[in-house]
Amino acid sequence: MKWENIAEMPCSVARTLSVIGDRWTMLILRDAFSHPVRFEALREKFGVTRHLLASRLDRLVDQGIFDRQLYQERPKRYEYRLTPKGHSLLPVLLTMIAWGDQWMDGGAGPPVVVRHRECQHATHAVCVCASCGGVLTSDGIETMKGPGWPG
Repeated sequence: MKWENIAEMPCSVARTLSVIGDRWTMLILRDAFSHPVRFEALREKFGVTRHLLASRLDRLVDQGIFDRQLYQERPKRYEYRLTPKGHSLLPVLLTMIAWGDQWMDGGAGPPVVVRHRECQHATHAVCVCASCGGVLTSDGIETMKGPGWPG
């Protein structure tokens, strides 16, 4: 299977990767959780080419993850705001942060701490069962064919 056809696989991971599965997209999303993002600011921050950044932003708009909103008329400039679909990617980002903090910090500790505004405590992502609240581990889960499985 070719990468451009990955969205057609009967696999939720593959379908998700077809939208957010590259390094620039995840970094764009990381910034969007803090504030609306603007093209020029992202380009300067990441040093990415205009073509590549435009391609990623267009895909995120096309997929309904961002809304594009005009903030300047001349020249026309847009900012990108997360939609409810985009906001629902927060657990993905928080899980990546937690993994990076545990395995990629080089012993220095996390570069950023996530704080829960409601209780004011530092926190990290934990995957739990939606039914019983138990912590999910790789040896405590199994996968099986769901209603969307072809055939």
